[in-house]
Amino acid sequence: MPVSQRFTHAVMVATVALTLVVGGGQAVFGQDSSESEQDKESEASIPFALPQSGPFNPADIEIKNDQSIADWFRSAHADAAADAFRHWDEEEEITAVCATCHSGEGFRDYHGLDGTVAGSVEGPISTGGVVDCGTCHNSGLADIEEIAFPSGLMHPVQGVEASCMTCHQGRTAGSNVESAIMGLELDTPNPELRFINPHYATAAATWLGGYGGSGYHYDGKTYSGRFFHARPVSSCVSCHEPHTLEVEFEPCLTCHQANEPADIRIARQSYDGSGDTAKGIRSDIQANAALLLDMIKSYASEVVEAPIVYDGTRYPYFFADANGDGLADQADGRPVAYNSWTPRGLRATYNWKLVTSDPGNYAHNPPYMLELLYDSIENLSAPLGRDMKDFGLLR
Repeated sequence: MPVSQRFTHAVMVATVALTLVVGGGQAVFGQDSSESEQDKESEASIPFALPQSGPFNPADIEIKNDQSIADWFRSAHADAAADAFRHWDEEEEITAVCATCHSGEGFRDYHGLDGTVAGSVEGPISTGGVVDCGTCHNSGLADIEEIAFPSGLMHPVQGVEASCMTCHQGRTAGSNVESAIMGLELDTPNPELRFINPHYATAAATWLGGYGGSGYHYDGKTYSGRFFHARPVSSCVSCHEPHTLEVEFEPCLTCHQANEPADIRIARQSYDGSGDTAKGIRSDIQANAALLLDMIKSYASEVVEAPIVYDGTRYPYFFADANGDGLADQADGRPVAYNSWTPRGLRATYNWKLVTSDPGNYAHNPPYMLELLYDSIENLSAPLGRDMKDFGLLR
């Protein structure tokens, strides 16, 4: 008998023997015709069972949750090739502050689900991980009662909400901007100021609105709080299929008439000055965001006299443009980060980046988004000599 066949035969014999010993189990390769009634009754205690004699086709083996696994595997949470999970490859270790959301291992470490102290990543966390099954299905999530937001807010959560809100809250808040500009002249450039990045995919921060304190809030203004939607569409997973991450649009049609979520409009008035109320509220947000970015550039050029350009493909996104040609200045082969921030410019730019960092802002909290944009535009209009009435915007 060839060596490979002898090895296979030995494994089968050993497996049968083990199955018969453990828990009174019975191998299923074949059954003895003299099998007793007692042996038949013991089948309920079989700890595991091997399929009938092969060869086997993996496609024929039923896996109860195979569709969920396949959906997850094709989602952004499982995209091991994405920069969100490859950014630290050269260091061969994920920075502790980033590991919480950029690997399942780091998430469990942060929340103490791996037996470590909760509230910090002890590490080291190796690269190569993704948002895996254990990030959202760990039984320990049931014990997490609240999540800390960058503003200092402790927000109550239940179950898988802990996963969603831990990683989609951003990393900064309006209070960080306030602390950075405190005591400084409003329109005077300060070389010590740096762009404050809200981070990415900030859906939870958007959703909680003024209550969460993610945006920069101007003095004398009030802001919408958490965006409450009619039940049962009232949580992350009631809108998003948790494995594909796609939006379940059909429930929306119960109350809204639209072809897609972006076409839904929640107001009978125009916020962007166009007067068009047939389009989705997303269009108003996008139009006002585009206007704010134009005003940020105008403010930098006309008031600060230090032109600025935006490049969303590279950090820190805003770069110097001394000659005003629309291209970032270069030094040592790299673009020069913008270093002429004023308090007025920094807070408006922070709000713009916060709003545009959440592609689903029109569904997560449109009133709060429109308020942040309006107030930032209004504040920049003063030194630029623009009349807000000319824009026709509504807050």
